[in-house]
Amino acid sequence: MSILNIQKDHSRFREIVRGKIKQNLRKYITKGELIGRKGKDTVTVPVPQIEIPRFRFGSQQQGGVGQGDGEVGDQVQPGDPEDGEPGKAGKDSGEHGMDVDVNLSDLAEILGEELELPRIQPRGLDKVHTTRERYIGIRSVGPESLRHFRRTYKQALLRQISSGIYNAKDPIVIPVRDDKRYRSWKTESLPHSNAVIIYMMDVSGSMGDEQKEIVRIESFWIDTWLRSQYDGIESRYIIHDAIAREVDRDTFFHTRESGGTMISSAYKLCADMIENEYPVSEWNIYPFHFSDGDNWSVDDTLECVRILKERVLTKSNLFCYGQVESPYGSGQFIKDLREHFSGEESVITSEIKNKDGIVQSIKDFLGKGR
Repeated sequence: MSILNIQKDHSRFREIVRGKIKQNLRKYITKGELIGRKGKDTVTVPVPQIEIPRFRFGSQQQGGVGQGDGEVGDQVQPGDPEDGEPGKAGKDSGEHGMDVDVNLSDLAEILGEELELPRIQPRGLDKVHTTRERYIGIRSVGPESLRHFRRTYKQALLRQISSGIYNAKDPIVIPVRDDKRYRSWKTESLPHSNAVIIYMMDVSGSMGDEQKEIVRIESFWIDTWLRSQYDGIESRYIIHDAIAREVDRDTFFHTRESGGTMISSAYKLCADMIENEYPVSEWNIYPFHFSDGDNWSVDDTLECVRILKERVLTKSNLFCYGQVESPYGSGQFIKDLREHFSGEESVITSEIKNKDGIVQSIKDFLGKGR
């Protein structure tokens, strides 16, 4: 009975924590405080202290309004002097928080509920399969490693009772070969969906630390959601100024560079990566590009449009462009994309003015369930 009560208490605690996380989710997103707390399968979430309701008894003098020491006309003093004077130590404890480990899948579910994100229907499910062994029954032959002890014992006991050799005063049960029972299994073919996220970011001189921090926070939540939707997922990272190159995650978010911007260099590298490594029949492909909207020339913008139309969009589930506002960027590129891809459902653009705009940008990108 006590175990059941513990399970109920644990379940109730989980629901309380879930409610606290959901209540503060937008703060977690905009401040980016969860990124450094991420482990392999969990993330450590700071939540406000959870108070357990209890009775608290006061002193005898505190019985109601107007009671206590003093005479009629005495000046009312603000506060209790025992609580401590301003700038001095007090006797009461302050408010504390606590850290709770939450599965990334649970965090993704909370994100989906709060932002009303639809579940993604992966493509290619009928073409990519994995196998799984399932134990579905009992049979009389098999390897000793799969012998079912309880079933074997039960069969031996029934045999001895039916044959009249079982002695209740000396209950020794010895199985023979025909008594042995083994677990049987079946190999199942299961649909398996893979996805790759290709992050591209402008690291030219106009993209400062604040803009990169916005990209870092948003990519964390995009990763969290997409990983909850797919069995296997990869993340690739491309940085560019006038030229593009693939880097690891740490370099992606901490590179300091300067120079001009040729966005087409990143799109070419992305297209090559897709064509050489990620067959459309086996992968769900998500290119994300973040920039402040500056590009070298109109000609390069037209080259970007061509690459997207001919080599990227036909192979991708979704192409997402996030434009991070910068005091040094012109902001023109998002206007050009919207002009050339008006009405194209597989191209989504989002303007991110500051950290407060991250939540809406995530919803813009993932809100169609593609």
